[in-house]
Amino acid sequence: MAARDLQIDPQEFKGSRCLVTGGTKGIGQAVAVRLREGGATLLTTARSQPGDLADPTSFVAADITTAEGCTAIADAVRKRLGGVDIVVHVVGGSSAPAGGFAVLDDNEWQRALDLNLFPAVRLDRALLPAMLAQGSGVIVHVTSIQAAMPLHEATLAYAAAKAALGNYSKGLSKEVSPRGIRVVRVSPGWVETEAAVDLVNELAASKGTDYEGARKALMQSLGGIPIGRPAQPREVADLVAFLVSPRAASITGVEYVIDGGTVPTV
Repeated sequence: MAARDLQIDPQEFKGSRCLVTGGTKGIGQAVAVRLREGGATLLTTARSQPGDLADPTSFVAADITTAEGCTAIADAVRKRLGGVDIVVHVVGGSSAPAGGFAVLDDNEWQRALDLNLFPAVRLDRALLPAMLAQGSGVIVHVTSIQAAMPLHEATLAYAAAKAALGNYSKGLSKEVSPRGIRVVRVSPGWVETEAAVDLVNELAASKGTDYEGARKALMQSLGGIPIGRPAQPREVADLVAFLVSPRAASITGVEYVIDGGTVPTV
């Protein structure tokens, strides 16, 4: 059965208060849509407010790479939601130039950590006390297969930051799971988001080929994807929805890889 054919229970997350970071594009947007379809009350974040936002009260504009931005998001969670039951940390990425270790100066390393590690650390630290007080909740950290399979040419700092996020997530789960808070990791490979489509189109133009040719070349650069295609954002969102649902009540402290078989090792 295809993911789009799955029947969604509109009451699945009724009464659940959710925060999704990076919730206006790509995987984050897909997660936000999926949780809303299940009846969740949602707050999403991004640096700037999208123009087509249906409900402005469900969004907070903040620079999540700063301590001040994380404080603003945590304050909005308390004021607008009255607390939180599900936190999905999706925000992340890399803007480092190509060229390997030599072009990664201190600023590039700090930028990777500020985007891929510290937002989760800061928001968890701000929101966990209330979750612990209520004795329930789920935190999802979206990492990356690059934590185990780094691509040195352009995303070494990103890969290292995601590895740090995974290590932090595992340690946090051991601390808070005995007190009712589940912590899990979702590790995507290549996901065909709008940004990924733009990248493939740019590669196609630069190489004088079509989209499908550039898409195949990119898959080959990853060592191949056994299922023959990248994942779709909705597929990642469906995995997140399962993991934050009561159906996954005994799952914590683990990583779920969704990469079409890209990682070649056990």
